[in-house]
Amino acid sequence: MRRRIIAEDPDWSITTVPSLSILCLQIIVNNFERNPIFEMLTAAQKEFLQERLSLSLPVQVTASVLPEGPYWRRCCQQKLAFCDVSVHGHSWKRMFLEKHLENIIELFIPNVTDPQTVLDVVSVCEKYVKRLDISQLLVPVVEPQKKSKENNHDFHWKSYVPPMDHFDFNILLQRLTNLEELHLVYRIKQCGMNFAWNMFEMTYRDCETLAKALQTCKTLKLFRLHQSHMDDRKCQLLVKHLMDHPSLEELDFSHNKIGDIGARAISKLLTRNKLQTLNLCNNLISCQGARAIALALSKNCTLESLNLLLNMIKDEGGQAIAEALLNNTTLHNLNLGGNYLTSVTAEAVSKVLTENTTLQSINLSCNQLCEVGGEALVAALSQNSTIKECDVHLTQVDDQRSFLINKLLWANQMSQLKTQRKGDAPQKTFALN
Repeated sequence: MRRRIIAEDPDWSITTVPSLSILCLQIIVNNFERNPIFEMLTAAQKEFLQERLSLSLPVQVTASVLPEGPYWRRCCQQKLAFCDVSVHGHSWKRMFLEKHLENIIELFIPNVTDPQTVLDVVSVCEKYVKRLDISQLLVPVVEPQKKSKENNHDFHWKSYVPPMDHFDFNILLQRLTNLEELHLVYRIKQCGMNFAWNMFEMTYRDCETLAKALQTCKTLKLFRLHQSHMDDRKCQLLVKHLMDHPSLEELDFSHNKIGDIGARAISKLLTRNKLQTLNLCNNLISCQGARAIALALSKNCTLESLNLLLNMIKDEGGQAIAEALLNNTTLHNLNLGGNYLTSVTAEAVSKVLTENTTLQSINLSCNQLCEVGGEALVAALSQNSTIKECDVHLTQVDDQRSFLINKLLWANQMSQLKTQRKGDAPQKTFALN
């Protein structure tokens, strides 16, 4: 008879001794960085390994060995503050590698950080990175200079503002052969008392290197450069290198300082690229720039969304855009909010609504359309069955006309919903005798 309790051994436990296979797997886990064994294991053993591997392993080891699975889910959930895997193609591995590369770029200090640190990571994750969202770019560190005050023997330290050149994207974009989305903003987060306005803009040399890098990235579909004080000169340079880009579909230059010269450059881009979405919200575009965009819009056959919110196009630019829509058959969404428009533009837009059957959404908010403009829109919408959204908030349109506009829009939405349901309903089949 075997004894289950050994009183003379205080360290004895009733716990079952792990099997030899488990002990071997634990050895693999402990030595994975030096000897990454994975492919030869069974599916159950791989699952066991991924649930127990250390999250501090370098990506140079794990990226090429471990597939999508529990290990990358653990990395994301424990190392990232916010995890929305749907933005990254529902792939935990892709999400972690993209965020890891973003973090390295955001903490890169020019002339201090070795560029090889970026290249080492890119070499193992280039196949998986399709989206980068860079929320800050640091500037070179310059030692403060020691200066003396006049009529005083004491010394004080005064910060010297260096040339604000940032990360050189030439070393990165040409190696990311699957990159489809690039979101950039030239700024420094949490700068504190070291604040300076030129920390929040890119230099012309930054623009040159970025433009050349974008030209080499042939797979890019979405490019967003916002809140970076980009002016006409820099906009022209970027547009020049994006001309005839083979895959670019969405361009976002919102919250910059683009004026009419930059708008004219972008209008040329509309005639030579296959852009579907253009966002120029909150810039300095006036009626001249709007006319250039309108001319390109009248000839364009790919653009589906145009955002000119918070510019200064006024009635002259608004009328030009409206007239262009008489010849355009692809634009679905148009935003002209906050552009100093009056009832003159509202009447021009109303004429479009009676003839254009493509436009589905238009934003005219924060303008001065008044009762005359509201009445014209009501009359036009009563003859239109495709518009689903028409925003006239803060336009001095009275409540009665606003109610009528919303009523007509609701009728269009319900009509389209019924049509969609009929199209989605399964077709009945009849047997022939």
